[in-house]
Amino acid sequence: MTEHPAHGTLRPVTRYASVLLAHNPSPMTLEGTNTWVVGEPGAAGRVVIDPGPEDADHLRRVADHGPVSLVLLTHHHPDHTDGVARFVELTGAPVRALDPALCRDGEPLRDGEVVEAGGVELRVLATPGHTADSVCFVVDGDEPAVFTGDSVLGRGTTVVAHPDGHLGSYLESLRRLADLPEGLRVLPGHGPDLPDARTVAEHYLQHRHQRLDQVRAALADLGPDATPRQVVEVVYADVDRSVWPAADLTVQAQLTYLRETA
Repeated sequence: MTEHPAHGTLRPVTRYASVLLAHNPSPMTLEGTNTWVVGEPGAAGRVVIDPGPEDADHLRRVADHGPVSLVLLTHHHPDHTDGVARFVELTGAPVRALDPALCRDGEPLRDGEVVEAGGVELRVLATPGHTADSVCFVVDGDEPAVFTGDSVLGRGTTVVAHPDGHLGSYLESLRRLADLPEGLRVLPGHGPDLPDARTVAEHYLQHRHQRLDQVRAALADLGPDATPRQVVEVVYADVDRSVWPAADLTVQAQLTYLRETA
């Protein structure tokens, strides 16, 4: 795996949020998974958002920046959650997520709920689409931000992989993010932080609709019985072939959306 200067180093991003980059880079995870350590200066505990993979060194480094009073999960994908069991052993912190199966000594999250921990208020924003259980966490106030998990990335665009990923839901989630006030910093699950969630969400919406237009055009040329891979070879010809398997699933989600909205 490629080394990155940020691996193993806690990097402050806002007054209350710092990020520790896991050493799990790949075409799908970019430089690796961002584990967020959240808490106001002087607060008694910290919130950890997405402990990340089961990497003993990474999890120990995150725990060392505690004490950890709560773990929050943005969604169930293993690059965000495989380390949860070991992290709970290290910290004893309860775990909350939208999916009850991911919770440990904590209640499932509810859309619109405000979670108070580490001196920070985090408003739960359900954003299904990347996965059925995807959520974001909004922090209002004088340094507003939104922890987006994989719903919005710091670079590139998010995979919506059939069948757990659902494009219709994802477009609606992007519209929810685009309706947030201006100036909310994006604190993503992968890649660098970005200055404005509304701008990024609007760009994502434009990109998704452009891709749908490309899929429609490909189907017009290939015929209605074209396979997802045939569509990928046309629409994603400029994308690295290492991510074509994910593009296959993305095209399946796009074809499902076109059938649902026909």
